[in-house]
Amino acid sequence: MESNFKNKTDQYLKSYSKELKEKKKLDKIDLNFVLPSVYAFVREVSFRVLGLRHYDVQILGGIALHYGKIVEIATGEGKTLVATMPIYLNALTGRGVHLITVNDYLARRDAQWMGEIYKFLGLSVGCIQNDMNNDQRRIQYNCDVTYGTNNEFGFDYLRDNMAIHL
Repeated sequence: MESNFKNKTDQYLKSYSKELKEKKKLDKIDLNFVLPSVYAFVREVSFRVLGLRHYDVQILGGIALHYGKIVEIATGEGKTLVATMPIYLNALTGRGVHLITVNDYLARRDAQWMGEIYKFLGLSVGCIQNDMNNDQRRIQYNCDVTYGTNNEFGFDYLRDNMAIHL
């Protein structure tokens, strides 16, 4: 399906993304139906924006992630890039997507680096950091895609469920 997007203009790709987003509230069945074309679409955008083209094995990893499977990818094999496809696909539901990583540095780096793809596609990108107050966190969580660490997401969940007032 790569050829469907290869010769399209950047403007066309942006309008295609807008069209996908406007379908709003896609459910899992719809996502499964559009997965092949969306993955080809994200692959082309990634190449244009970052100069990085997903390898076939990375696409397979992204498919497995979308279906909730655990994917083992060694250091340097492109975990950061693999995640862009299922993140974009699942962000189309309008519910927001969280990517959990191991430290603040990687969360910040990946939000900025891969964020260029998402921004091209019309999505907002946030990043939860250890030193943020509740108002700053709320803004980040309201983004289409939010990067953060397991500790921050976990403790935010606990704090939210222990709060006496909204």
